[in-house]
Amino acid sequence: MGKGPCRVREDDEERDGQGKRRRHDSDAEQEEEEEGKGRDGEKEGTDGRKADDGWRPEQQQPAALQEGAASTDSWSSGRSGGGLYLPPFKLARLMDEAGGRSSIDYQRMTWDALRKSLNGLVNKVNATNLERVVPEVLAENLIRGRGLFCRSCMKSQLASPGFTDVFAALVAVVNTKFFEVGHLILRRIVLQLKRAYKRNDKPQLLAAVKFLAHLVNQRVAHEIVALELLTVLLEIPTDDSVEVAVGFVTECGSILQDLCPKGLHGIFERFRGILHEGEIDKRVQFLIEGLFAIRKTSFQSAVRPELDLVEQEDQLTHEISLQEDIDPEISLDIFKPDPQFVENENHYEELKKTILGDKFGEENDSEEGSEDGSAEEFDEGEEDDQMKIEDETETNLVNLRRTIYLTIMSSVDFEEAGHELLKIKLEAGQEMELCLMMLECCSQETTYLRYYGLLGQRFCMINKVYQENFDKCFVQQYSMIHRLETNKLRNVAKFFAHLLGTDALPWHVLAYIRLTEEDTTSSSRIFIKILFQELSEHLGIRLLNERLNDPLMQDSFESIFPKDNPKNARFCINFFTSIGLGGITESLREYLKNMPRLIMQQQQQEASSSSDDDSGSSSSESDRDRKRSR
Repeated sequence: MGKGPCRVREDDEERDGQGKRRRHDSDAEQEEEEEGKGRDGEKEGTDGRKADDGWRPEQQQPAALQEGAASTDSWSSGRSGGGLYLPPFKLARLMDEAGGRSSIDYQRMTWDALRKSLNGLVNKVNATNLERVVPEVLAENLIRGRGLFCRSCMKSQLASPGFTDVFAALVAVVNTKFFEVGHLILRRIVLQLKRAYKRNDKPQLLAAVKFLAHLVNQRVAHEIVALELLTVLLEIPTDDSVEVAVGFVTECGSILQDLCPKGLHGIFERFRGILHEGEIDKRVQFLIEGLFAIRKTSFQSAVRPELDLVEQEDQLTHEISLQEDIDPEISLDIFKPDPQFVENENHYEELKKTILGDKFGEENDSEEGSEDGSAEEFDEGEEDDQMKIEDETETNLVNLRRTIYLTIMSSVDFEEAGHELLKIKLEAGQEMELCLMMLECCSQETTYLRYYGLLGQRFCMINKVYQENFDKCFVQQYSMIHRLETNKLRNVAKFFAHLLGTDALPWHVLAYIRLTEEDTTSSSRIFIKILFQELSEHLGIRLLNERLNDPLMQDSFESIFPKDNPKNARFCINFFTSIGLGGITESLREYLKNMPRLIMQQQQQEASSSSDDDSGSSSSESDRDRKRSR
């Protein structure tokens, strides 16, 4: 009988299972044989004989290879940075046995330590700690480890493209001290870019292009490299090459606009031609249109303020071409014994002192000592009360301002806004923030809205604290009125005019204004003009004149209507007459009209007082003469 399909399948599975078991058994036997060789390694003699083999003559090796093998064996016994941990005393003893600082083992140990240190510093750098990490990087031997530093920067940037501007800023600072480091990393980036372009490796190409763009922003690479790269990418446009070019221009378009606007214009004309051809994908066409929109508004800043650590005159710019042959100097990444190791290390120590100063080593020593003492202080502090932690970042203050702003802008009318703002729990002293945000929102409007004046009036009527804070705001705004634009100045003046016209703000705040030609500027005169014109519209010229002539408030209005000098009085009269409010200066006009008569009266009083003094002195002299004659 023939076998059915199920039986055939079972036989095949059985044969496959036997084959797998045979392969598994052979692999296990091979592993056991290798383990046996490792265990029988103890039976091997120094002359190369094995326990189960006959004697075989040892192959003669060159002396240099024997020395290298010996040093490798001694190093792998635990002295390498990647091997076992050795206590300091044992490490010092092994170093003495190896021959001191000039030995190959010691050089290899310092090489591994340098590699690990540079990798750690580059991996932990970010925008906030960049200024602190830079001295630590410069403290390492960058002349010996320049290849390690470049490789670490490129690997970290490839792994974290979002921190490219940080790595570029670090390279820019190092480039000012060691220009060969900047030139080396630029050559390697260009070489990586060319290889990725030939291999169609888009992720690596994007990373290299972004790194190059930020080096152009930092003025480490010349702008000619950027234009040459864009020309190559757009010569034969494809979807990927155009996408890479768009990303490159987005990153460094600002610096190219400043340094070579004609070259950037030619690149955008090429982008326009690619759009008109319409041979690329719709998605890439949208990217080009977005790039034109960015150019129309303005490119983003080339370098963030916290990463702008190098002055323009201190930076060294390297010129390199994509067409020339580039030597990446890969040999710098590999350990090589240095016969003048001690002299070179001492030379770099002196160079480090000139770059960082003598205090850098002392600070490191003091930090180590402080770490030892901080443990004891922490143990003692556990018995005391816990220290109060204060937030110096003002995060709570920023959140409060955001809440006030959103409440003001989202309310329908001033009553709803006042009701919602009163629900916000303010700590003591934070009322000023509410007043400042209210004034700031008012100044940002294109035209003045009565909504803000009514809202400020409501808070001044509710609590006297807000009235005092608006008083301080008036003084602060008037002192900095020259910094405001005309639109903001008009809104602020109308806001305070509303508070004064409704008596929400006391009128004694006008005492801070001194209306003379010397004490005012064009901005302050515009502010005073708008303020009094709004008051006259709100109160009327008659009621405003009565307020300004109130006998109880004359001390507060002396600075606005000065009577100390005829020149200042005439300036005040001419100012209010020119803005159409000459009616409020009637009392000042009367004073200026009667000023000559008052001056004559004062002179007559002074003359009469002096004549009385003369007559009194003459009479006393005559009495003395009579007494003498007697």
